[in-house]
Order: sequence, then C-alpha cells, then structure tokens
Amino acid sequence: MTENLHILSLDRRDFLRSAAIAGTAAAVPSWLLAACSDPSPGTSAAGTVTLKATHGTGLCNLGMFLVKERRLAEPAGATVDFVVTPTNADIVTLFGAGQVDMSLLPYTQFMTLHDAGAPVTIVAGGGVQGCVIVSQPGINTAADLTGKTLGTFQADTLEMLPYDYLKRAGLSFKDVKVRYFGTSPELAQAFISGSIDSMCHIEPYATQALNARAGAVKLSDGTDVYGPGYTDCVLAVRNPVLTENPKAVKAVIKGLLTAQQQAEQDRKAAVEATVGTYFKTSLADALDASTKQPNVVDQRSKAQFMLDRAAGMQDLGYLKNLPDQKIFDWSLLEQVIQENPDLYHSLKMQTA
Repeated sequence: MTENLHILSLDRRDFLRSAAIAGTAAAVPSWLLAACSDPSPGTSAAGTVTLKATHGTGLCNLGMFLVKERRLAEPAGATVDFVVTPTNADIVTLFGAGQVDMSLLPYTQFMTLHDAGAPVTIVAGGGVQGCVIVSQPGINTAADLTGKTLGTFQADTLEMLPYDYLKRAGLSFKDVKVRYFGTSPELAQAFISGSIDSMCHIEPYATQALNARAGAVKLSDGTDVYGPGYTDCVLAVRNPVLTENPKAVKAVIKGLLTAQQQAEQDRKAAVEATVGTYFKTSLADALDASTKQPNVVDQRSKAQFMLDRAAGMQDLGYLKNLPDQKIFDWSLLEQVIQENPDLYHSLKMQTA
C-alpha cells in the first residue's frame, strides 16, 4: 500500500536545504556522517589511494559497480569505497557536504549542487538513456495523465523527462499530481501495486515494472523527447580532490572505461556480478534492461545537451543561475584516452 512506502513530501526548496549543498557538513545527520568516517582520500601502504563515493541505483551505475567489485582502478593506483545512502536524496547530501570524494549521479542533481556553490566538477560520463515513463493500463498518451499521479525523484533526470514530455504535449506538472519517492525499489513497488498511476523510473526498474504489471504502458523512453544517446548520469568529483589527487581520479576514469569494455564484451557476466547487491530486480529483468541503458564514459559531445536541460531545472525552482561549460573538466578523461588508445578504440559506444 502507498502509505507504507517512503514517499517524500518535500517541496523543491526543502530538497535544496536537505541536500546540504552549501558545502557544509553541519547539515548532515550524525548517523550518516558516521558511515563516512574520514572524508579525505586515504593512501594504503602500497600507495593505493582510496576514494569515497556515492552512487545511484540505475544501470548507468553499472560501470562504477564493476570498478568496485572487480577492482578495476587498482592497477592505476586507486580503489573506490562506497558509502551506503538510505535514500536518493542522501546521495546528493553527502557529496554536496564534502563527505565523499566523488559521485556518479544524475547531471541534474549535480547542477543543484554547483548552483548552490559546492566545489564540484563533472569529469566523465556514466550512462545514457534508460529514463522511462510508465503508466497503468488505459493511460496511453500525455493527455491521459491529466489529474493522475506521477511518481519520480526530485531534481533528477527522472523528473526532467516527464517535465519535458508534458511540456511537449502542451501540459505541465500543474496538470498531474507529482509524488516524490525515496528509493528506486519503493517507487517501482508503488507502481506495480497500483498505488500510483504512472512513474518515471530508471532501468532496470522500469523494465521490472513493465514485466510485473500486466498491461502497463511505456509512454516514453526518452528517445522520443531527446533523441538517442541522451545523457543520464555523470561522474563528478570534488574540486580539492581534482587538485590533490588527479592520478587517483584518472585511475577511476580508466577503470570506468575498462568496465564499459567488459560490459560491452560480456554483458551477462557484468550484470550477474551486480544483481542482488546493487540492482534489486531479477537477473532476467536486469539483463533485459541492460541493453536499454548502456554505459558510456566519454560524453564530451553531450555537454550542451546537459546545459540545455538547465532551463527546465530553473523553471522548476531548483536553479537560480544557468550553468555554463565551466561545470565540465574533460582534461583527465582526455589524458586517459591518450594514454590508453587501444582500450578507448575497443569501445563500441563513444559520443565524442
């Protein structure tokens, strides 16, 4: 039932406050800070730098999960230590408060952090596509959503897609009842149980819902609104870490490129290594969804696409100022590509 789920009632102003995006750790609950211990990067006796990170729950994070599980950054001198976050909002909270070094997160949430003055920069991509608007049987068009409930997450790419989808049809969020959820499994279960009329969710949870709810309708997978290969999530890093540990950041970027290569060459093995631990769906659903949201680390050509979405973020009240190209620093990615041409050219998906 809906009342048993973690549905957020925060408005957009509350979201910005709860994200602690002014860069101070004081707003972060002590129990959550305890999970981070020392927020600064650590170095082992062997000289390996450990970077603390938060991550999302969609297949755009598959590469980061493989970096962690298969230790793909270690050969270049770094390891990744995930900090568990109870809700999607906590991912933004810890990163904005400086309690982790990097985060793989929706570019829209990154923009809220940057707009509030957090010292963070996008250095690489994570994944493309995979945002899906799903509706209950009988809801077949944008117009059919009028007066209906829509589940999503705040300041997320999963909020921007329905915003743009409705706008294209001459509608707005005023025409629907938007409900914000805390976690991906909760949102999916709310839809599967029939507690909400529609949702915008990420893969593999969109596929899980479509397979579990008889007659469910896929209203949009984003490609009809944005075109193929649109960006979903990015790798962002705290600026002090970029200055003090660029080699470690490069190691993670190289690890992500290696993870992309491995996922492209043996997608089943990559998904099997992460289902259960990171993706709370069946293996069959995750495998089905895995081709719909591929990992793409080099997203240099998608910078303008991300900037173009900022106007909608501003309309929704998340941004005071529109960002510019300064939110990106592709230099470390470019160095890794130059130093590993065989790895880069082996990749099936590149955007630059």
